[in-house]
Amino acid sequence: MPDILIATHNSHKAMELKFFLKDSNVEIKTFSDIGYNDEVVEDGKTFEENALIKARVAASLGYIGIADDSGLCVDYLKGEPGVYSARYAGEPCDDEKNNDKLLDLMKDVDDEKRTAKFVSVIACVTPDGKEFCCRGECLGVIMKSRRGNGGFGYDPLFLYRELNKTFAEMNAEEKNSVSHRARAMQKFASEFSRRFNCQSPHS
Repeated sequence: MPDILIATHNSHKAMELKFFLKDSNVEIKTFSDIGYNDEVVEDGKTFEENALIKARVAASLGYIGIADDSGLCVDYLKGEPGVYSARYAGEPCDDEKNNDKLLDLMKDVDDEKRTAKFVSVIACVTPDGKEFCCRGECLGVIMKSRRGNGGFGYDPLFLYRELNKTFAEMNAEEKNSVSHRARAMQKFASEFSRRFNCQSPHS
């Protein structure tokens, strides 16, 4: 089986994937590991499209290409910011400005209309063109002000009702047990092991 190439320079994502696929005996590399520095244009309209765009680039280099895309979808805003979550307030990406924009757009919205979800999609593309995606979601509501000092992105504004905590108030164990990314990764590990006939601790 070819090595895995994650379409990112983020070594933490490689470590995360190694944990979920730790029984597969597959070598996992990032763009940095192979010296790939070309910009990948993410111009898809959905999380699935953007994840596949990146994974196809990795697969074109002869690896099993894996990539993810994620974001926040607010019901009142008809799914915004969605695929534009990281750059909602414009370029360069700025978490504080993105949160300020979201708070401003939602300032007069009633509590029952503040529902939202975090979405994470992980895509896999093989060198011979086989593709699949796994999607994880976490439902919550948008706060009227920031709460918590942890996390990143919209975490201080996203309240997970079951724990009555924002993502920014959760410890790592709590967040990893409920987050959209953890749910997508668990599905991905099971599907990967099924398709490639390797053992997965989460299958």
